[in-house]
Amino acid sequence: MANNHRANEPISPNRMMIRRTLFLLIVCGIVAFIVLAFRLFQIQILNHEKYETAAVEQQVRQTTVAARRGTIFDRNQNILAMSATVSTIYISPAEISMYDEDPELIARGLSEILGVSYDKILEKTKNTSSWYSTVAVKVEDDVAEKVRAFKEQYNLKGVKIEEATKRYYPYSSLACHVIGFVGTDDYGLSGLEYTYNGILSGTNGRIVRATNANGTDMLFTNFEDYYDAKDGQSVVLTIDATIQYYLEKYISLAMKDYDVQNGAAGIVMDVNTGEILAMASVGGFDLNNYQAVSDGAKAQIDAETDKTVKSQMLSAAQTLQWRNKAVSDTYEPGSTFKIITLAMALEEGVVNLDSTFYCGGRQPVLGRSKPVNCWKSGGHGSETLTQAVMNSCNVAFVQIGLRVGEENFYKYAKAFGFFDKTGIDLPGESNGIWWPEDVFFDKENLSQLAAASFGQTFTITPIQLLTAVSAVANGGTLMQPHFVKQILDQNGNVVSQTTPTAVRQVISSETSKTCCEILEQVVAGGTGKNAYVAGYRIAGKTGTSEKVNLETQTGEKQYFVSFIGFAPADDPQIAVLVILDTPSNSSGIYISGGQMAAPVVGNILGSVLPYLGVKPIYTDDEEKVVDKTVPNLKGLSLAEAQEMLNGEGLSYRTSGSGTVVTGQMPAADAVVAAGSQIILYCGEEPVTGTTTVPDLTGKSYQEARDTMAARGLYLREEGSILPGETVTVIKQDAQAGSELEKGSVVAVVLSDSSNLGRY
Repeated sequence: MANNHRANEPISPNRMMIRRTLFLLIVCGIVAFIVLAFRLFQIQILNHEKYETAAVEQQVRQTTVAARRGTIFDRNQNILAMSATVSTIYISPAEISMYDEDPELIARGLSEILGVSYDKILEKTKNTSSWYSTVAVKVEDDVAEKVRAFKEQYNLKGVKIEEATKRYYPYSSLACHVIGFVGTDDYGLSGLEYTYNGILSGTNGRIVRATNANGTDMLFTNFEDYYDAKDGQSVVLTIDATIQYYLEKYISLAMKDYDVQNGAAGIVMDVNTGEILAMASVGGFDLNNYQAVSDGAKAQIDAETDKTVKSQMLSAAQTLQWRNKAVSDTYEPGSTFKIITLAMALEEGVVNLDSTFYCGGRQPVLGRSKPVNCWKSGGHGSETLTQAVMNSCNVAFVQIGLRVGEENFYKYAKAFGFFDKTGIDLPGESNGIWWPEDVFFDKENLSQLAAASFGQTFTITPIQLLTAVSAVANGGTLMQPHFVKQILDQNGNVVSQTTPTAVRQVISSETSKTCCEILEQVVAGGTGKNAYVAGYRIAGKTGTSEKVNLETQTGEKQYFVSFIGFAPADDPQIAVLVILDTPSNSSGIYISGGQMAAPVVGNILGSVLPYLGVKPIYTDDEEKVVDKTVPNLKGLSLAEAQEMLNGEGLSYRTSGSGTVVTGQMPAADAVVAAGSQIILYCGEEPVTGTTTVPDLTGKSYQEARDTMAARGLYLREEGSILPGETVTVIKQDAQAGSELEKGSVVAVVLSDSSNLGRY
């Protein structure tokens, strides 16, 4: 049989092998295609943004165009916070290396101009893979110009200047706790800067430039896109910078005068709208340098050697100075809360103007181990409702609270807003601490009700109290307190306006009117006499509360002294609350709201009411004793000058034999005590020279006036307390024993010490 296969010939593949090979090729091709397709899906779909971003970063460079933060205005368009253009200085280590620029030259030059460490800058230049490394931020224009000159002098491509913005506060520390501050990134960190950050901040723009293979900018403008920044909107506050100034001025003076240990707080509110006209916590801080602490705190920190402790002390000091006591701190209101007890009792009809109470100096209470004591050890005896409020009698108010009853008392406390935050547009608002219902409603233990009736053993915030008392003053409506009046767009157009919000009606207008009449008598002749302002009808209430928990734990007695007042009493417009935390008796002044806080509120109202255009209306008695403004008499005949002085309630004597006034002492427009003797020089010039200031402490106003006159000096009153038999000088602005020019006017502070009750 013949064999067709020849030796050594290659064996041809048969059809089966061909099919298998083709099948494997197809399968491998499909698998490879699936893998490739999946990888493409990953790159183009799943990781599209990642690779697109990487490609863009390789091909373009972006520069941020900072948006200007919106301006903060007071209600009169005074600028409280604004942003201005500054610069960010950075280097591009990659370009420094690429263009063979001298890192040491750059580090030395920038260090000298910017005050940044030479070593730190030099270290940054070594990271040659980086195109952007910040050297300094918020650089002022004059310094940026020096950097620009340095850059141009050496033709440095690796040194960059980028436009940015910086926040400025023209009034420095004024209203610092309200306005707040921003961080280095211009993000609000506290106060209204934080609350309204979303409105104020705006949106940054950017410049996108194409780059070449070396990463440097391409030279043609068609490779550049510019996206405009959108500046933030501005806000107009309810704050009035002038009223804020008066509030801070008089609280700061009180801090010094009474050696207040733990700070102070004050609020001025429009009782009819809930607008906050001023708010302060003392001590303040400079908004332009918010991290700096007071000299006293800095000295203590500097004395510490341990770095960790030092850092902790600095942080604690900063936190303390940034804290807004008016909204963040709670305290026992003491007798200022009696306004609320009075209002609820009148509204419930359990008391009226004909009601009487008997105070024997103490009042037993069911469930209380000790009776409630009145500040007047012998008691006040029989009192009408008005007298009980004027005397700030705890015994009478316990009786009033018991008449109201625990359930009604609790109901009104809730209605007046003491169980909830006010919702004021500031961060960090705290809430008060009250008893739970089952404790307060205990029929076998009325000690909680008794204590609450005169404002003890519970805590509230200052803003809660002022909001509630404003409701008592304005006809009975609880208003929502707020700071922002308007929001403006970038062109100054009004975008939105805040409408005053009534939360609820708490008491009737009739009850409100009666409360105002009674509280006016507290200032006219009760414990609040030192808040009196001649020509104005002031209503208010004193408060002195013990820190009971502190005394229980340490045995140390400390007090909050406070006063809350509103005016005019017959048509209330504004309310003022001032709280002094732990005053000292080292000043010699009796620790009480009536002696320490009431004069502060009186001074504030005495300055703010005329500023608001509320004109004083003096009674005949007031007209005789209020300070007078000395007219300009020079050039008048002697007869004309005498007639004018008689009309002003000022006396006079003449020096010289002429018939025309050629000089006067004191000078025109000086404010002096009524009855002061003005010297008219006729045909001669005023006598010059210095004289020694006497000690006026403890003297009546008239005695002090006459004592000063004997030295050729004059007197005026700092504040507006009606002089009387029990009113004496407690402070003078020129130190006794110092020398002053004859004709100088010395301001004194008066105090009525006839009612020294702590409450």
